[in-house]
Order: sequence, then C-alpha cells, then structure tokens
Amino acid sequence: MSVVVDPIIQADAAISELIAVTPLPKRRGTLLVVDDEEGPRMSLRVIFKDTYDLLMAEDGPSAIELAQKHEIDVAILDIRMAGMSGIEVLERLRFVRPETEAIMITAYETTDTIRQALRLRACDYINKPFDISTIRAAVNGAMQRRMLETEIHSSAEKVHELLGELQSQRVEEQIARTRGDIYASIIHDINGPLTVISGFVQLLNKKLNRTSRLEVEDLEFIKERLRIIERQVSNCIDISRRYLGFLREQTDETEAAGVNQLLADLEQLVRVHPSLQENEFRLTPVARNVFISINGTDLIQILLNLTVNAFQCVAQPHRVEIGGEVLTAPLDLTQIQENSNSRLINAEGFKNTAPLVKLWVRDTGCGIAPEVLPKIFQPYFTTKGPRQGTGLGLNIVHRLIKESSGALQVHTQLGEGTTFTVYLPTTLEAELAK
Repeated sequence: MSVVVDPIIQADAAISELIAVTPLPKRRGTLLVVDDEEGPRMSLRVIFKDTYDLLMAEDGPSAIELAQKHEIDVAILDIRMAGMSGIEVLERLRFVRPETEAIMITAYETTDTIRQALRLRACDYINKPFDISTIRAAVNGAMQRRMLETEIHSSAEKVHELLGELQSQRVEEQIARTRGDIYASIIHDINGPLTVISGFVQLLNKKLNRTSRLEVEDLEFIKERLRIIERQVSNCIDISRRYLGFLREQTDETEAAGVNQLLADLEQLVRVHPSLQENEFRLTPVARNVFISINGTDLIQILLNLTVNAFQCVAQPHRVEIGGEVLTAPLDLTQIQENSNSRLINAEGFKNTAPLVKLWVRDTGCGIAPEVLPKIFQPYFTTKGPRQGTGLGLNIVHRLIKESSGALQVHTQLGEGTTFTVYLPTTLEAELAK
C-alpha cells in the first residue's frame, strides 16, 4: 500500500533534518597582526601559528590592504606605530571589515587611547610587554566570539534560504490548488447553461421526430428554442473567458447590465433545470429596471447557484421565490444582526452607496442548522449526497459577491426556510424604461 505524503510536510521535515544534522563548516580563523616592530610580530607568530591562519603587517597601509583581500576574524593592533597609528588602522578597519574583533597592545597606555579604542569597539587592551597566557586568552576569547557570530550568521542564512524554498513550495502548491479550484468552478458554472442546451436539444429532436412536415408555428417554436440555445452557448463562452482571465490575472471592463433582462435569462435557465422537479417557482421582476455594476453572467451564476441550492435544500416539494427592489438610500448595516440564524458576507468590501439593487432568493425549505451556517461558503462543503452537489456553488457565490463589491445576507430559520439577499451597486444614469 503506497502512502502519499503532503509536500509541505516533506519540506518542513527536510528543514528540520538539515538544521539538525548538517554540520556547519569549521575553519581555523584568521588572525591579523599589525606591529611596526619585528620582535613582537615574530613572538605573536610563534604563539599562534599552529592555531590560526596568520596575516602579518608591519604598518597601517599594509594591514588595510590585507583586510581588503582577506576575511579577518581578529586583529592585534599596536597603538603606537610610525605613520598610521593603531587607532587609525582600527578606524579604517571598521569600514573594511566592521565585524572584525580587535585587540589593542601598547607600551604607552593613556586614558585618551583607551577611550578611543573603546569608541571603536576594541574588545581588549593589553600592555607591553605581554605574557603568553594573557595574549592567548585574549585572542582565543575574541576568536570564539567571532566564530560564534559567523556560525549564527551562517545558520540564519541557511534557515532563511530553507524557509524561502519552503515558501516557494507552498506558493506553488497554493497556485496548483487555486488552479484546481478554478477548473472545478468552471465545470460547475458551465453545467447550468449546458443543462439548458441539452434540454432544448432533446426537445427539438422530439419535435422534429414527431413531425413530417413543419408548420409555421413549428418553425417559430424551433427558432425561439435555437435563440435560447445560442444565448446559453454564449454564456458558456463568457464563463470560460472570465475564469481564464482570472487565471491570467486579467481584469475585463464590466459593462452595466439590465437587471430585469438578466432575471428573464435566469428564469429560462431555472424553468428547464432538473432541480426544479415538483417545486413551485416564482420570479418577480424589479419594479424599477436599472443597470447594475456587475458582469451579467456573474449575476446569473450567483442567482442560479442560490436557486439550485434552494431547490435541493429538502427532498419534499416546496416554494422558491426570486424578487428584488431598488434601494434609494445606503443600507443600514447596523440593523443587520449576525447570530446563529443570520450572517452578512463582505460587509468590509461592500460599496454601500445608493442606489443599490436588492435581490433575494427565498425558499420554504427546512432551514440551515446553526452549526452548519458558518461552513456553507467553504469550498467543497456540502450536506448533500455524493451525486447531488460538489460544495462549490455557495463558494462561487461568495467569490463573485466580493469581486463585485456587493454584500450577501443569509437569514434562516429551522423548519421555516432560508433567504439569501444580494446587495449590488447600480447605475441609475443608464436607467432603462420600465
């Protein structure tokens, strides 16, 4: 039996394993000795030649040149040197290698030189002549601090790199998941128009098979059905283009659509939809027919998904109604209470500017249980049987409402039914004749 492991879990495990078992590369560390006297330089070489990689400089300019070419972990600087002093070398070194630990040595200690060395973050200050144990302890301590800083920095970079790789895997996983959801949504949304097309094609076939000679009324019947089929084919194309544009992160300019024409198109879809069955269906046009600021196909998909959901909420025949009105004042959101029986979707993104169109889909079904209501807009969540629903309908409604800057209110009561109310911006400047 093969086991499929989540790639995100694999990536997290890989990071933990790499951090836990990958040893950081060890190096000896590099020590720079700067002194214009050969005796101290040679003494320091003898003391540290077997412990660290050594760089020797007899003056300040040579020391800076070496620092520009090599990574320096610790520098031992004589304060009093001909030409450039140790303090000046340290000051320049802070620009070239700011992370270098510095130990100052001098035979002429003054308060001023100590103050300057501390200002430049020297980690130790040793007087000449120095004993081996003192200089060794100072250098070893400085080297340990520097190597620890290097290891911490290296570990941080490694973790950052691994987290970047993990994030890339997560992004790719999310993209793949999003594309899968979009493809599933395309199939779901196109199913409605295809159902209408299939129904009318079967109807036309029956009509043609029963008639050997077409009368005028038969031709008118066929023409009317063909016009409906053509409109639904256009809907399928429009739905496909909209989803493909979403995948390509393209946004099409939305043309204002007449609400009552869209409701008429919706009614044609609903009347031939298999979910209608023995249920009672009523659609009432909006008294004031206006244009709305949403893609027409999107509004049809919103209302069709809500209507089909209303039909399928209970097996027994019941009533489903669609209606609407134009609101001439902004919606008072404070009057909409959210509780176990009511929810408001996209209140924060709602363009609550009058005029608004209010459309509702109301059913007399069984209502939605309080524990189910918070889940209904989640993708693939469904209370229907395996062949009755995909769990995508209300999730698609949720997405389209947000994209259109609209709002959606759900009010339900167990044993009485559910009402989904859609609020959308309108364009009264393009008002149609009643």
